[in-house]
Amino acid sequence: MRLRDRDAIITAEGIIFRVYGYTHPESGYICDVEYAPSSIFKSQIPKAFRQRVNTETYYKFFEDEGLRFVRKNYPRYQLFHEPLQEKIVGVRKKDIKKTRKPDQGVKQLLDKLPSDQLHKATLNLLKLVIETTGLKHENFGVFGSLLHGFYHPKFSDIDLIIYGKCSLKRLLKFLKDAYQSSSTPLQNEFKTIKTIEGKNWRFRNYSPKEFLWHQRRKLIYGLFKDIKINRIIKTEFEPVKEWHEIRNEYTNMVRITKLGWAKALVRVTDDSEAAFMPAKYRVETLQLSTSIKEKVESIDQIISYVEEFRMQAFKDEVVYVEGNLEQLTTSKKVLHQITLTRCPRYYEQVMKLNDLRCNSLKKFQ
Repeated sequence: MRLRDRDAIITAEGIIFRVYGYTHPESGYICDVEYAPSSIFKSQIPKAFRQRVNTETYYKFFEDEGLRFVRKNYPRYQLFHEPLQEKIVGVRKKDIKKTRKPDQGVKQLLDKLPSDQLHKATLNLLKLVIETTGLKHENFGVFGSLLHGFYHPKFSDIDLIIYGKCSLKRLLKFLKDAYQSSSTPLQNEFKTIKTIEGKNWRFRNYSPKEFLWHQRRKLIYGLFKDIKINRIIKTEFEPVKEWHEIRNEYTNMVRITKLGWAKALVRVTDDSEAAFMPAKYRVETLQLSTSIKEKVESIDQIISYVEEFRMQAFKDEVVYVEGNLEQLTTSKKVLHQITLTRCPRYYEQVMKLNDLRCNSLKKFQ
């Protein structure tokens, strides 16, 4: 069995997990928990409700809701991460009842006559992108409620996957041109501040204006106006690696040691892994301030496990970053990294272009 980022795992209880990234232990797959049937979980968040499938209703997990649910009710869906020396959400291969793959999901949508508005709009969007870019159906997948069949035809989004670095490059060129044209049905989701109006903003070092600017230039978040069904649909193109681009680094990692908190000014030297999850940036350190007594001269990379900071910076750009300082020991070398992830100080974390904040680092009190 070979699975990659965004592939879905379904357990005997009907819990739907999403494979996360490409680095996994031999016994199973590190995952996020995405959905659970109403027979075992009911969310109090209104937007968590999903359509009924046969006789079952599903709910989506948000923030750390899924993590808490698994630890409390299904602790067996955790894997011991040897380098971290802790348990994280994951599914052992022996506990996988079935899988759903986004590339197969696209084929299923294409093989059927459109059954509803969202199905029809998805096919219309794929046709537009493929005819314009020269890409093929095999370069795309579907995830989220579209993959699992519990989407709402009138309210759900179009969640697409784009496979591979070369395909992503061609797609981004198309999206950039499309967003600049008034004659195409696609526009940038973050074109105006309306996208985030009314949201409870909790990031402390990252303003809504800065977030909007960064999200806008990523291009993978769009709005598709389907004239035939008279609806504007929120659309996402999620980058996922082709099989030949994947390298499982788990066996090379010896230990990941958490050192403390760090603030740094860095220049990105390699952004080739920035579009994929987790996003990785190789960097050159310009300034560094840490909360630890031991002296760390520089950091070698930034790792982001959260989508807010995926595709956040490009090669040669200078960014300010604040997050968890870690020492990564591999079979060949020792590296230092700032990791952005779900943690107690989640909303203090940031990675943004330096010209969007003051040039000097804040000092620790």
